[in-house]
Amino acid sequence: MMRIGRFHIGSIFTALGIFAFICVFAAAGCETLEQVAEVGVSLASSSGVIDSGEADNLRQGLASGSRIGKAAIKAYEGFTPEQVHYLSRSVGAMILGRYSPYNNQKANEYVNLIGQTVALASEMPETYGGYRFLILDSSEINAFAAPGGHIFVTRGLLECCRSEDAVAAVLAHEIGHVQFGHGLKSINQSRRLELLKVVAAEAQKVGGSESTSEITSLFSGCISDIAGTLITKGYSREFEFEADKAALTILKRIGYEPAALSDILKVMGSRLDPSGTDFAKTHPSPEKRLSKIRRQTGPVSAKLDDSARRARFQKNLGKL
Repeated sequence: MMRIGRFHIGSIFTALGIFAFICVFAAAGCETLEQVAEVGVSLASSSGVIDSGEADNLRQGLASGSRIGKAAIKAYEGFTPEQVHYLSRSVGAMILGRYSPYNNQKANEYVNLIGQTVALASEMPETYGGYRFLILDSSEINAFAAPGGHIFVTRGLLECCRSEDAVAAVLAHEIGHVQFGHGLKSINQSRRLELLKVVAAEAQKVGGSESTSEITSLFSGCISDIAGTLITKGYSREFEFEADKAALTILKRIGYEPAALSDILKVMGSRLDPSGTDFAKTHPSPEKRLSKIRRQTGPVSAKLDDSARRARFQKNLGKL
């Protein structure tokens, strides 16, 4: 029988048959792709259609195709919840490489309690690994939301909050970024395309350390894209307005005063340096956001909290 490379022509057709075998059983949900592939190769080997060496080659090729197929599916569908979680943790590590955590357990627990409560009223009440909130020990007025729910707010921004409702408004805005996937959308489109190119090229050969290294590099690039957007460039006006709209909805659902979002923006507007490197650089001006909010909500009441909330706020954040 004629050979082409390492395979008989008959073996090539056998491989095609095995792939058909895999497709039928995998579609039926009977086994994992790898398990079904092994069954197909074993049947061909035991029947004498292919010898042991060819069976090993087929196993290797099918395993590579399985890995690449799965990678391609994930690349088109987006990141899995687990991948978003680890992306988020990596972005959080980069943020903590620039800012130090605020060493005040009582204040951090209070912010976490508000954040977890507010998140329950969002369109994404939970994430893989859960929401995490942390105060950064910085006088800058800023906040960051990594895509998996790791949310950071500076001491300087919390000092702009005059009530518990205002703290809830800040956190609801950041949760809005998470629920809309704004962090993932900041990944450079060319990097996504490059990832697909690597996957396509890998489909032509058995996987190796070179391609693994390239994919790892692209993944690292995704982390840098997200962190760069959060820390340096900021989200687009469209994304910021979208997060504001989400915050208003969340505040209404959970029972906090929506006017608190307007209140915190007014305070920030009076304290921000337009030429600064913090919130003023990475966000639309508070005045523009206030104007947008008014068009969405109309007049809102000025009542921001009750006595119990004021007491909690003063106890936990009154002396930052």
